[in-house]
Amino acid sequence: MLAASVAAQAGASVAINGPAFLIPSLQQTRGLSLAEAGTMAAMPIAGVMVSLILWGFVVDRVGERTVLLAGLGGTAVFSVVATLAERTITLAAVLFVVGMAAASTSSASGRIVVGWFPPERRGLAMGIRQMAQPLGVAVAAATIAVTADRVGLHAALWIPVVAATLAFLTVLMIVLDPPRPSATAALTANPYRIGGFLMRVHGASVMLVVPQFLVWTYSLTWLVQERDWSPAAAGALVAGTHVLGAFGRIAVGHLSDVVGSRVRPLRWVALAAGLTMALLGLTESLAVAVVVLVVASTVTVADNGLAFTSVAERAGSYWSGRALGVQNTAQYLAAAAVAPVAGLAISHWGYAATFALSALCPLVAILLVPRRDESSAGEARLAGQRA
Repeated sequence: MLAASVAAQAGASVAINGPAFLIPSLQQTRGLSLAEAGTMAAMPIAGVMVSLILWGFVVDRVGERTVLLAGLGGTAVFSVVATLAERTITLAAVLFVVGMAAASTSSASGRIVVGWFPPERRGLAMGIRQMAQPLGVAVAAATIAVTADRVGLHAALWIPVVAATLAFLTVLMIVLDPPRPSATAALTANPYRIGGFLMRVHGASVMLVVPQFLVWTYSLTWLVQERDWSPAAAGALVAGTHVLGAFGRIAVGHLSDVVGSRVRPLRWVALAAGLTMALLGLTESLAVAVVVLVVASTVTVADNGLAFTSVAERAGSYWSGRALGVQNTAQYLAAAAVAPVAGLAISHWGYAATFALSALCPLVAILLVPRRDESSAGEARLAGQRA
């Protein structure tokens, strides 16, 4: 189940984040400015943003397997349509729909992990599942940019088709819906009406996603345009940083199991992200900046699994789909804004200032992270059934 969850999220991640690695190709072949190409790269993210809560509602009602099959199947089909789009506006619209379909994996694959693993092992398991997103980005970085450079934009657009199709087949063969306890008033109550825990985690996650997507979206472009790296070399480095980020999520997830808390490690990661992005801004013109970029790419993605698990545990079996939908909608809303806004900031102020300014967001996140962990009513009973 964990392997299938990783495969589903990774396949969707290739489709969602892959267009970021087409920015140089879009500038060269279609004459787009950096801001325009960044906006194109954000179209799948925007599609994800508008559909996450709806997918969460559906998964709360019909289950994880059905949602994953429908979403991944749609991702593959619409990715094929993207390969046929000749006009830039048409390609942008299709990429938006690809993102809408790929959004299905977010809540559904996360709920598989929460549903099949008890709390004392859930942090590590969710860390492994959360490595799927940077691994998907790593696959995209290693393949899409170099394919677009050597073969063409059209050929590069087939890579998400293959990734989504393989993920669909994996889910079809493996995934079963996890058990849920019988519905009670406590389990079905709206968790947003009981304290502000979920809203504070959502807010902290929004702040932390800014440096994450800034580095994800523009690291390859920075290496190619500012450091004169080839697209192949830059793509290889970016892919490597995302592999490191994936293992960083596993380590932080295991740490949360060891210390018995999700929010304490989340606060530590936020502090590390702020310091790292500030250092990247200060060293951007120096040779050491490439090393700092690798560290930043690892640190800025480490928080996702902690926040994701914390939200699912607090929301419970009958609200976690919607709560995770809200969590990721807020994150993708910020992410969708990062690409065009950062493109404008880089164009006017440069990479150094943009990196440094993004360091303020993790510092705000530290103030928003709740002081204590919270779980939903009935979590202990469900954990006993799983054990």
